[in-house]
Amino acid sequence: MTKQLYSAEEVAAQLGLHVRTVRGYIRDERLRAVRIGKQYRVTREDLEAFLGAPVADPPEVGRHRHVDVSTVVGIDAVSPETAHRVSTLLTAMRGEPGDQPVRVSTAYDEERGRMKVVVIAGLADTRAVLEYLQAVLDS
Repeated sequence: MTKQLYSAEEVAAQLGLHVRTVRGYIRDERLRAVRIGKQYRVTREDLEAFLGAPVADPPEVGRHRHVDVSTVVGIDAVSPETAHRVSTLLTAMRGEPGDQPVRVSTAYDEERGRMKVVVIAGLADTRAVLEYLQAVLDS
């Protein structure tokens, strides 16, 4: 059977104390701890003895997947009117609520008739932006 061990930082978080205070309790032997390498570890039993009460299990810290897509679209032979429509449409899209923010930036070089669109968003939002972009360019 393995004992549950807490670091000084975890004990401080559970007690709402600064980690230096917990280390001071350990050095003063008010809180029993074992030194492993350069760090202190406190057993669950020792922490409960120090508190005089049972210790609640720490909440599970889950990992959440976050996906961002960075896309640069280069468009040749774009008229100023089309460039303006694309910029207006994509700027309006940024305001739509979603799980992740949609960041869109456009740049238009009138001399060359070339436009760049930079999209940074989640997978579904990037797909939606590219579909809108395709629809505007096809019209």
